[in-house]
Parts: sequence; structure tokens; C-alpha cells
Amino acid sequence: MITFLSGGTGTPKLLRGMLELLEERDIAVVVNTAEDMWLSGNHLSPDIDTVMYLFAGILDTGRWWGIRDDTYVTHDLLANLGIEEFIAVGDQDRAVHVARGEMLRSGMRLTEATTALCGKFGIRATVLPMTDSAVTTYVKTRRGEMHFQEYWVKHRGDVAIDGVVRRYREPPAATREVIEAIEASDAVVIGPSNPVTSISPILECAGVREALRRHRCVIAISPFIGDAPISGPAAALMRAFGKEPSSAGTYSLYEDFLNAFIQDIRDPVEIEGALRQDTLMVHRGKSLDLAKYLLTLIYGC
Repeated sequence: MITFLSGGTGTPKLLRGMLELLEERDIAVVVNTAEDMWLSGNHLSPDIDTVMYLFAGILDTGRWWGIRDDTYVTHDLLANLGIEEFIAVGDQDRAVHVARGEMLRSGMRLTEATTALCGKFGIRATVLPMTDSAVTTYVKTRRGEMHFQEYWVKHRGDVAIDGVVRRYREPPAATREVIEAIEASDAVVIGPSNPVTSISPILECAGVREALRRHRCVIAISPFIGDAPISGPAAALMRAFGKEPSSAGTYSLYEDFLNAFIQDIRDPVEIEGALRQDTLMVHRGKSLDLAKYLLTLIYGC
């Protein structure tokens, strides 16, 4: 089994390739939940849903979120009724949020709710939220703290930020299922997801970093080429997080547990011992090529 740490769109693009090489049951994914939120009484877990929909074969891979060919009747009617949601949630996507919200209100853990939803979609891979407790990423702006989803979706990242913080009632801890997935895996792969908002929240859960240090094969892929992220607001977030927006800054967040670090072949930043590969997964074939390369590394661990 291979365990992936995932958030945003970077790691799901890699999973697209892995699904052509591995049996689904041989894949486990630990997913960032620090972007979760309640919207109109329903529970959104965008990074979990992206992974679930990918495995279910219904992900809108044009946007890398939501369900392909979804409709927006409910969202539009809510707007006409004066309920302005800054995230356009599709009707089928909303049904998942409603179901998850009901499960959580009934007392289920987020891990249990995710397993139940995966079962309904016929997913054989193991999809795990990083923690069962609520933790949220906020960015610091001149207007005060702002939920990451509001910053990125509502404002398109066009807001000056000078800090990134995680808010919670109690420090988040990884679930037993997360630690067991890491320990039972042949390798752990950190895809080219945002280091600040997608991967660091997972690493900050008690028990995760320690489990990775004990593992014999941990591989990470940089999401940067020079000082430009492959996608998303990673550069501004890295600066606000006090890290250089580059592969070097990314490596500094992971170096205490890594066995291999992969940079893009076009990246001008030099990191001693790093490997080079084409990491721009602009289509299925590129995802497959990178997945094949990773498996050769894993077999050599």
C-alpha cells in the first residue's frame, strides 16, 4: 500500500496517474481538512470531496473540484432568496454536504462519515481525514483574519496577507486510522500540493511528523518552479508563513523526515540530492509518467 498526503489539486492529479498503475485498494489518502466549513447548514470538506469524486470517477477534472456536469438550481434559487453563498455549490455536490452534515450532527466522527460516503460511492481506496477535530486555516489581512476559502474563492487571492494561522479549540491530533495507514504503507508520498494550506495542516496533527520520521520511504514533490507555484496561491502563502516561496522553502518544511525530494526539470533552484522529473501534470499522460517514476523510486526504497 502507498499512502498519500493530499490537499488542493496537486496530489489528486498525481492520484489520477496512480489509479492506472495500482489497485484502488492499495491506495490510502490522508486528506487536509483545515479548509472545511459549514455553509447553509451543510458541511463542506473540499479536499476530501475532490479525492472521493476522483476515485468515484465523477470529478470535474476541468476545475479539479465538484462533480462533473453538476447543476446549480439550488445555489441560484438561494441567491434569489437573498442567501448569497460565495462558493457555487452544485446540486449533487450539495447532497454530499447535506449527508455529511447529518452524519456529523448524529455524532459520527468525520472519519466514520468519510468511510460511509466512500462506501456509497463504491470506493475501495482508503480515504482518511487528517483529524476528527475541527481545525481551520485563516489568513491575516488588514481587515482581520479571513477563512482561507473566503480568501481564495471569494476574493480570488487578491488580498494582501501577512500571516497564516490555524484555529482550533484543542490542538489537532491525527486519528488512529491515519497513523496506522502511514505505518502500514510501503511508502508515503507528499504530492505537489500547497505546502502551507494543504500539507502543513496534516503535519501539524500530533503523531504525523513522528510517524513519518520512523518511516523508511517518504517522498515529496515540490509544487514550485523557481518562485512560481504550479497552481494556486502558494507563493503568497509561503511568504506569509515565513518561508521562501520556492522548492527550497518547501524542502525546509519536510526535510526532517524525507528520503527523496523531487523538483521539476525546469526549476532553477538547486537542492543538493534532489531528483528531477517533469512535474507539470497538464494531462493524464503526464500524471501517469510521474506516477511510474515514483513507483520505481518506491520499489528501490
